Formats: sequence, structure tokens, C-alpha cells
Amino acid sequence: MFDLKAAGYTDPILVAGTDGVGTKLKVAIAMGRHATVGIDLVAMCVNDLVVQGAEPLFFLDYYATGKLDVKAGKEIVSGIAEGCRQAGCALIGGETAEMPGMYGGGEYDLAGFSVGAVERDAILTGTKVQDGDVILGLASSGLHSNGFSLVRKVVSDAVIGGAPDTKMEAAVRDHIVDKARLAYKIDAPFAPGKSLGEALLVPTRIYVKSCLAAIKSGGVHALSHITGGGVLENIPRVLPDTLAAEVDATAWDTLDVFRWLQREGNIAATEMARTFNCGIGMAVVVDAAKAAELKAVFEAQGETVFQIGRIIARPAGNEGVVLLNADKAWG
Repeated sequence: MFDLKAAGYTDPILVAGTDGVGTKLKVAIAMGRHATVGIDLVAMCVNDLVVQGAEPLFFLDYYATGKLDVKAGKEIVSGIAEGCRQAGCALIGGETAEMPGMYGGGEYDLAGFSVGAVERDAILTGTKVQDGDVILGLASSGLHSNGFSLVRKVVSDAVIGGAPDTKMEAAVRDHIVDKARLAYKIDAPFAPGKSLGEALLVPTRIYVKSCLAAIKSGGVHALSHITGGGVLENIPRVLPDTLAAEVDATAWDTLDVFRWLQREGNIAATEMARTFNCGIGMAVVVDAAKAAELKAVFEAQGETVFQIGRIIARPAGNEGVVLLNADKAWG
């Protein structure tokens, strides 16, 4: 139960979201490191709430496995609790399900559910976005929780040797799994001092407190959480049909993990922009007159902020993003 009145709202609208961690869990399982995926689980839900202008209020989790591993379970739930602390929301319940035969040895899946609230007159709908608005980009902490099917393929091809992982006899599959465990323990080519698995498991950044502070300051017209679909597919969701985002891919520091993936996987620049966050975890559309002030607000909250573009009239046939210099950034 949650007492909404006690949270201090006058005319609240509830906002709810659900999400998971995806195949990033495969890396955590191969590494035997489960402490950060709980943070990922919370982040993927609460970051989607704050883009509506909503404060996350409470969170619930669903943890399903073939046979409960108490140590792994404790790590996962501890991570979920840490994510909730970072987001300022309450962890009020959850479910743990043992389903023998559904999941193989050591395998599990996670789902998260979060509910937030926003005052009716403060909902971010994107209707205030206008030609000439500035787009600020909040730096990501890494891959976050999207694109890991492609990441695992790149690791398989570059480190393990491209062995297939489907339609194999159990003994062959187990052999590849063992090789994957070893692969994730090598030194990360792009992160000195970390193993490949550790570098890939850096948890998703939670932007709730910084975004709420910026919204309170005024001048935020829209927020876009850069998840699956990357810059190309996420930003247009918060724009009117007549407008587009002009984004310069060289305007921010591309993290080395993305350069490594592009090089090792020979991934086209547009595919990078459609699959990964490429270093920007949240895009913020703001009134141009308040861009400098809001950049300072985000920085005071610990964010690394870049001015990555502007809002323009949508060109004919464009889907909502005019991406500049992608080949220079990731090609």
C-alpha cells in the first residue's frame, strides 16, 4: 500500500511503467555478478516515468528462476533497493518465482513495475516544444540496458570466435557458455583495470532527481529517455509531427565502449544510432533562453551535460531526427 495523500500532491495524475533488463542478464549470469542488474531494472522503469514529469513513488519487482540461488537473489534485491534509493522511490513489494524446467541452471529473468505521480498541470506532453528549442544531452554511464543481443554477438565474434549459440547439442552449448565466461573475464580493451564483463555491466544511470530539479526550475519542454531505438527512434516520440531534432553526433564525448563495438562489429553509423545510446542517456528539450541556466542545474545535480542539437521544422519525409556527422563520430 502507498499513501498518495501523504506524498503531498494536490491534483495528481498517476503514471505507471514496466520494463526489464533484457539480455544484459546473460552477461551478469556468465560473470556470476548480479549486484548491478537490480539498479538497471529500476532505472529502466523510473527513467521512463520522469520523462512524463512524474516523480516515481514506488516500485515492485518480479524475479523468476529455475532454482533459487540465495546469494544471487540477495545481490539482485540489494541492487533493486539501491536503484530505488537513487530514484527516491519506495520498494514496497515483489515476487520471487521458482519454475524448474522453465530456466536452465543459474538462469533467471527480471521485470520491474513502477508508479509515479505528477500534478495535472505539470505533465510533460511535448506540446510546448517549438522551433529553435535547444537539446541538451545527459551523458550515459555506458551501454545502460539496451543492445545487448548485438553486444553479445560482437563479443562472440571478436573474442570467442563466432561460434553459434542456437540449435546445438547440450554439450556443445555448455562448451560455448564456458568460453563466454572466460571471454568476459579478459581485460576490457576500452576500460583499463576492468574485465570485459565488468565494463559491460556498468549499471544504467538514473536521471530522476536531476530531471525533477530541472523541471522545477522551468523551461523544460520535453524529456526523452534514450533506450532501445537509440537517438533516432526515441527523440521523435516527444516531438510534434511538424518538428524534428537536429542532432550533431560530434557534440558529445563518445564513450570508448561504443567505439570498440563499432570497430569490432563493423556496425554502420546509423545502426549505432538506432541500437545504442552512444553516450547520451537522456535528451532534454529546453527553451533556448533557459538553456545555460538548465545546463547549470543539471551539472549541480552531478550530470555531465552537452548541447547536442536544436529543434527545427521537420523536413519532408524525415522521421523526426536529422543526424549530423554520425560517420565522424562512430563511422
